[in-house]
Amino acid sequence: MKVEALGKHLIVELYDCDQKLLSDVHFIQETMLAAAKAADTTVIDTVFHAFKPFGVSGVVVIAESHLAIHTWPEHKFASVDFFTCGDKSNPWKAFELMRKKLKSKHFSVMKMKRGLLIK
Repeated sequence: MKVEALGKHLIVELYDCDQKLLSDVHFIQETMLAAAKAADTTVIDTVFHAFKPFGVSGVVVIAESHLAIHTWPEHKFASVDFFTCGDKSNPWKAFELMRKKLKSKHFSVMKMKRGLLIK
């Protein structure tokens, strides 16, 4: 008997990030697209929104699933999901890029295997 997963899902909490970057919707969108590329995924579409007075939410729909983010600049915090399916993509590369670009000083990551198959 062998257990395989359809997907890898990283639930990421990024703390002590650069407040200015967390408020910049264009920076967040470009960084999330770069993260999708770093993870070796195929981008389908994006939706990003800047909240007033601050904060950004966005999603990158990829052929392999999705990358999503919500920022709280007032708390120097970002919550990010990296969900990829298939053997080719690597969500850990997306995580590393986002952590560095947002200048996170502390983080936590929960890794989940999604769609477990018993063969």
